[in-house]
Amino acid sequence: MIDHFNTGWLTPAGAYAVSVLGSFIGLMFARRLRSAIGGARWWWLALSAICLGGTAIWSMHFIAMMGFQVHGTPIRYDATLTILSGLLAIAVMAIALFLMSTKPSNVRLLISGVIAGSGIVSMHYIGMSSMHMHGEMHHDPVFVVLATAIALVAATVALWFSWRLRGTLSIAAAALVMGVAVSAMHYTGMLGIDVTLTERGTETLAGSSGMDLLLPLVVGLFVFLLVCSLLLMLGVEDRPDSDERGSRRRSVETHG
Repeated sequence: MIDHFNTGWLTPAGAYAVSVLGSFIGLMFARRLRSAIGGARWWWLALSAICLGGTAIWSMHFIAMMGFQVHGTPIRYDATLTILSGLLAIAVMAIALFLMSTKPSNVRLLISGVIAGSGIVSMHYIGMSSMHMHGEMHHDPVFVVLATAIALVAATVALWFSWRLRGTLSIAAAALVMGVAVSAMHYTGMLGIDVTLTERGTETLAGSSGMDLLLPLVVGLFVFLLVCSLLLMLGVEDRPDSDERGSRRRSVETHG
């Protein structure tokens, strides 16, 4: 028997909250990216990709998985594949944001959405393949297609938000919507899972328990989001072009 909400409302609510927070901060950084010049663009691009891909999407997925249980078998996680899935989510968001930050257009939006959406789906199923249990996991193709469609739409909408939205309230509202979309994609994919239990025998499952991975994730998330929040509160948006202004001042002083 599969239980997607073994901890009740705690994991879906916590996963949604993390997704919303990551989306909000990521979109705020994307707003800075649009106006940044010089080397500062890479700084905002990296922060936005980590927040959107690493926090809003991958961390949401992993936290939600803490409520997943298959009765009759323990579940262990391959730490390497788990980390790889997170890096993939960050990488595809970085590529998509880069495409949209250079010469944004509707065509680039669609291309970026396909890249990001495909990466998000791949992240989800790589994460699922990292699970070890006394059983065989099967995925219903119908739910795989549905999850893929949701991921493609969600990624495209997120990139449109990063391109168009400027007001803080608009970004906050968009983050709430993105949290719903990311959660919908995750649980749609999860509903298509079926597990056939096998003989347990004496074999010990390889990998780490979910809680072993959750603690460093929570601590890392807290520190990272705290730093990001401080950057936003301190008004760092006025700094991206500081290097450019400084070089201009030095040029004027030199020629003056």
